[in-house]
Amino acid sequence: MAQCVQSVQEFIQDSFVPLVAALCSEEAERLTRKNNLGFSELVKPFCRLTSEVHMRDPNNQLHVIKNLKIAVNNIITHSPQPGGIRKLLNDVVSVSQPAEGLVANVITAGDYDLNISATTPWFESYRESFLQSMPASDHEFLNHYVACMLVVSSGEPEPVEQFLKLSQEQHRIQHSSEYAYPKWFIPNTLKYYVLLHDVSAGEEQRADSVYEEMKQRYGTQGCYLLKINSRGSNRGADEQIPDPWSQYLQKNSIQTQESYDDGPYSVISNKNADHLISDGLDNDIQVDGLSNNFKAHPLQLDHLSDTSTSFDATEYIKTTTSPHESKKTSSGTPHGTCLTLTDHDRIRQFIQEFTFRGLLPHIEKTIRQLNDQLISRKGLSRSLFSATKKWFSGSKVPEKSINELKNTSGLLYPPEAPELQIRKMADLCFLVQHYELAYSCYHTAKKDFLNDQAMLYAAGALEMAAVSAFLQPGAPRPYPAHYMDTAIQTYRDICKNMMLAERCVLLSAEILKSQSKYSDAAALLIRLTSEDSDLRSALLLEQAAHCFINMKSPMVRKFAFHMILAGHRYSKAGQKKHALRCYCQAMQVYKGKGWSLAEDHINFTIGRQSFTLRQLDNAVSAFRHILINDSKQPAAQQGTFLREYLYVYKNVTQLSPDGPLPQLPLPYINNSATRVFFGHDRRPAEGEKQAATHISLDQEYDCESSHQWKELEEQVVAVVNKGIIPSNFQPTQYCLNSYSDNSKFPLAVVEEPVTVEVAFRNPLKVPLLLTDLSLLWKFQPKDFNAKHNGETKELACGNDMIGAEVIAEFLINSEETKMARLKLFPHQTGELHILGVVYNLGTIQGTMMLDGIDPSIGLQAGKFVYNGMSVRGRQDLEIQGPRLNNTKEEKTSIKYGPDRRLDPIITEEMPLLEVFFINFPTGLLCGEIRKAYVEFVNVSKCPLTALKVVSKHPEFFTFGGNTAVLTPLSPSASENCSAYKTVVTDSTSVCTALMSSASSVNFGVGTGSQPEVIHVPLPDSVLLPGASVQLPMWLHGPDEEGVHEINFLFYYESIKKHSKMCHRVLRHTAVICTSRSLNVRATVCRSNALEDEGKGDNMLVFVDVENINTSEAGVKEFHIVQVSSNSKHWKLQKAVNLSEDKDYKLASRERGKLCFKAVRCKNSGENYTFADIVFGNEQIISSASPCADFFFRSLSSELKRTHTQSNMFQGAVKQSFDEAVRLIQKCSKVDLNIVVLWKAYVVEDNKQLILEGQHHILLHTVGKEAYSFPQKQGFKKILGNSDWEDLEQESPEMVFLKFFRPESSSLPTRPTPDQLSNLIKTSLHYPESFNHSFHQKSLCLVPVTLLLSNCSEADVDVIIDLRHKTTSPEALEIHGSFTWLGQTQYKLQLKNQEVCSLQLKACFVRTGVYNLGTHRVFAKLADQVTLFETSQQNSMPALIIINNI
Repeated sequence: MAQCVQSVQEFIQDSFVPLVAALCSEEAERLTRKNNLGFSELVKPFCRLTSEVHMRDPNNQLHVIKNLKIAVNNIITHSPQPGGIRKLLNDVVSVSQPAEGLVANVITAGDYDLNISATTPWFESYRESFLQSMPASDHEFLNHYVACMLVVSSGEPEPVEQFLKLSQEQHRIQHSSEYAYPKWFIPNTLKYYVLLHDVSAGEEQRADSVYEEMKQRYGTQGCYLLKINSRGSNRGADEQIPDPWSQYLQKNSIQTQESYDDGPYSVISNKNADHLISDGLDNDIQVDGLSNNFKAHPLQLDHLSDTSTSFDATEYIKTTTSPHESKKTSSGTPHGTCLTLTDHDRIRQFIQEFTFRGLLPHIEKTIRQLNDQLISRKGLSRSLFSATKKWFSGSKVPEKSINELKNTSGLLYPPEAPELQIRKMADLCFLVQHYELAYSCYHTAKKDFLNDQAMLYAAGALEMAAVSAFLQPGAPRPYPAHYMDTAIQTYRDICKNMMLAERCVLLSAEILKSQSKYSDAAALLIRLTSEDSDLRSALLLEQAAHCFINMKSPMVRKFAFHMILAGHRYSKAGQKKHALRCYCQAMQVYKGKGWSLAEDHINFTIGRQSFTLRQLDNAVSAFRHILINDSKQPAAQQGTFLREYLYVYKNVTQLSPDGPLPQLPLPYINNSATRVFFGHDRRPAEGEKQAATHISLDQEYDCESSHQWKELEEQVVAVVNKGIIPSNFQPTQYCLNSYSDNSKFPLAVVEEPVTVEVAFRNPLKVPLLLTDLSLLWKFQPKDFNAKHNGETKELACGNDMIGAEVIAEFLINSEETKMARLKLFPHQTGELHILGVVYNLGTIQGTMMLDGIDPSIGLQAGKFVYNGMSVRGRQDLEIQGPRLNNTKEEKTSIKYGPDRRLDPIITEEMPLLEVFFINFPTGLLCGEIRKAYVEFVNVSKCPLTALKVVSKHPEFFTFGGNTAVLTPLSPSASENCSAYKTVVTDSTSVCTALMSSASSVNFGVGTGSQPEVIHVPLPDSVLLPGASVQLPMWLHGPDEEGVHEINFLFYYESIKKHSKMCHRVLRHTAVICTSRSLNVRATVCRSNALEDEGKGDNMLVFVDVENINTSEAGVKEFHIVQVSSNSKHWKLQKAVNLSEDKDYKLASRERGKLCFKAVRCKNSGENYTFADIVFGNEQIISSASPCADFFFRSLSSELKRTHTQSNMFQGAVKQSFDEAVRLIQKCSKVDLNIVVLWKAYVVEDNKQLILEGQHHILLHTVGKEAYSFPQKQGFKKILGNSDWEDLEQESPEMVFLKFFRPESSSLPTRPTPDQLSNLIKTSLHYPESFNHSFHQKSLCLVPVTLLLSNCSEADVDVIIDLRHKTTSPEALEIHGSFTWLGQTQYKLQLKNQEVCSLQLKACFVRTGVYNLGTHRVFAKLADQVTLFETSQQNSMPALIIINNI
């Protein structure tokens, strides 16, 4: 239980005090009414004695009474009605509220810190009023009057006669059978005669004489002269006299008959009066009407109507006033205005005199008399006493069985029954604090009552015996709680008297609490909660909750649970404020602990109660909590919560319609998922036209791709700005999200929409309907080109500067996340700040079926049933930037950078490009050439220029070089034409090369420029507003099969230069799927034949072509139509061993081998020589677009790749060795590039299509095989290409790691024997057969010429050794033996590229076939000290036939 102001002993003593009746004459009542008080009210503050009182007990022992209090009440002749008591108690509780600003106790229990009111004054007020308002009962005497004061004014004509009248009236009330109420303690009630004298108006002498007469008549102990009203009522109230009455008059007690009205109340003095007029039950209800007319609910707000019936012969009717008026009266009316402090002392002295001289002696005497009866009774035998008892109790009901007795609550004793005399004595002893004697009597009476099965009497005796035992000084025996339990059970279950049971519980709980038995107290309090009284149940449950929290180990959850129950019962009892308080206290326990359903219930109730009490802000806050937490409630309950919330919110907004828009809690907005898009929506494809993909809100963000676009833009900006990226460069970002860099203010263009995508989430299971949804923004117009900024001012929504799109209806289904795209249209430059969204939040009626569809399945906007309940509000978009983590300070603290995606700067007008692709393929064969068209459209109002395109794959497309023929311009005209530029060839020119030349500069692959950045050849380099231009674009299928994503970035500028935005870009991603076509391999080796002496070198080129196309592509066969070479130094001269039909067809998996002769061409500077060997009737001019374009692009990308690789492995080799190695290696280098051009015949939809294509092979090294597409290392050397490709699918994912440590290779790299063997090329010239007559001459001498050619660019020392002897017997057998004549060793030095011939003679002795290639050649660089000398490779067998003639 909560803490109380009084101790438990004080509480019990004040609950049971001697009752004294007061009967006043009219005149006496009039005197007290001058002070706005009745007589009983006048003396009430002075009814507690300030000094100890002594009296003697029956054993003549002195007994000390401390702190004695008496109660003086007007006589009421009707017992209070239950309804009236309920109304009174309800008012007492509702008036008593926690004091505002009261500091609550903070109780820490486990994880909980609870703010709980330490005291509960409403409970104490209720308890006091309840105990005072209990009607007197026959089974106990505690509420019976012990004495009666007869009060008469000294101003009356015959005061003594008036005393007689009052005495007779009291006698009639007590002894007449007409009045069952009030109850009197003993028949011989003490009468005390009080003469009231008005000092300011009355004659003091007369008063004294009357008092003297009274003393003679009634004795000095039985009368008193009380002088009051020493101050005239007309005197100014400048003296501040204390008002001790106010605290008592606020307690609305029935017993003391206090009222807030000012009308006179007195006993009726005429003889016909049968009743007494009292001051009524309380300020609203008259006593007489209670039994018949208490029909209205006691808690209704307006006061009850006046009762229809009243007492007979009523002369004074109290006017009814409403409680509110009464409260004003009580607080506003001063009391005791005619009394001085001397009068206060006189009243206090009067009460003391009355108690000392009148009341206590009377009680002492009565106790002695009762004790004597008790002693005499003990002297009798039990049986005799039983007979006496039967004789005494003549009117007692006949004896019944125990069950019957229990059912009828036992016996009913007559007033003079001996058992009641014991009870009477016990009660008297209890009232004067003689608890030991009281306990003894109660204990005795209890046994008698139980023997007689008088259960009501027994329960009363048990109750008071328990209290007496507790109150005994020195605590000789423990508190018998089981007595109380039995009493409560008897009252409640057998006697059906809940008021007495409740009194027991209130007393016992307080006693148990004082002994720290909180658990027992709580159980007791909870036991008495029932359905018959909500107010009682609420108060007891609340006290039980306080018991749980005050335990040694606080039971927090039990406290909260019982607080909820108490709040519920308070609510049912109409005590809204108390209900709200209980729920709020319980909320502290449930909040944030995952008890979501309990939390929802509490918040919902708090919301409702707050709304009822017009605490609208609290109501809104409570309902908001229900909605914003992830609710586990069913859909119907959530719908109810939402409707209540909207209703409350509507009321709040109606109170201040012009106030700021409220912040709405629903739907949730995921702020970080907010995306901002600048620009128009992408136009869809039209027919054959395919619009550039650009960027849109429908695309997912890809970090890698975003980085690639940024790199491309930096690349093109660097090219435009001569290799330097400007310091103020800001990458273009069309779509801002949580992954993009939002640290700078984004740029938007005037007249182009700004789209904000807001991510709404509906956490509820009921749909939400947002209407009139739009963005909330602030705009500051500025002119960025002017010297000074324009005036910064905020403009209201709907201004002409910014147009806002409004979404009329936006439906979010249950638990759905849905994106809303809201647009703003800026019409002026300046700074825009997007603050949030504004909308009407409403619900739809979920109970109705919509077109036969259950609405819970999901609703389409526009088909809902709107229930009209919506509120206008806003939600702010507040995006937290990324956490900073750069400096030490940022790493050690938590700091966030700015996120400015919602604060775009609106810049001046810029051109806007749209790009469309016509006939753009989605699938190509590897190496296939396809011609498409690109359309560029300027859809803005200003011209664009400097159009460029940048891509990571420049080898994929070309717009044609400077030599490109731009006809036919339209796609339809070129439908059946070849993508190549062709000329018809003469049949005689077959197998020989057709020459042409071209410079790489013409194709954009000049030195120093970036091949990735390609200038788009616009006519006049400008695209005017509204203009469009179509340009041809050739595409080349990538060499690797698979799906390729190729990014194009179109860059363009405005003709006018702007301060904020320098350029714009447009993105396009092309997805191309390539399938296998041909696999081309080529090798080059030196030819040993030196045909044209001194005229340089020649080589053989072997080209292997394999059809690796799979049948799915529908390709029947490939035709090799032309092989071309491109080089600065070499050219193909002719095809070798061409088959007769000169038609190279390759069906699936077929492989062909071509052989060509290549010769050196004249050095033509930077120009490349193109040589075409045509196998058909049409020559494709390989030096023109698009063949040359793709060749140069593949060449530059290859050079770039090899350059990157060579940079990776730069070793620390000494310079002297480097030069030697470089020269030797250069000998084996060739710079010959082969282009194989082909046609493929495809059947598609019963039509035969001809596809064209080209493959490039770049030959760098003599004898090393080159491929048309990048190779994967591993299987290539063992298997053929096609086999390797099949095996590739099955190869395990395992690669051997190679570790390089290039910095440690300090030794020079020696040239390989292959490289050294290429320094010198040798060739023997001799007759194939030689006829000689051995008969004439036995020795045959044959002249042989040895040609030596220096292939390097340095001087070479050569040693020719002819002394070589073949030692292998096979060679001897096959070739025979011969001898060289003359000098057997030659030492020569060959200059750069020099050809030298030696004349030799071979000597044969007989006919046969001989191999002349027996010479050995050694070579080294002339200027090298270190000899890298090695034998030249053995030449091919030089066979000569010697014939005899």
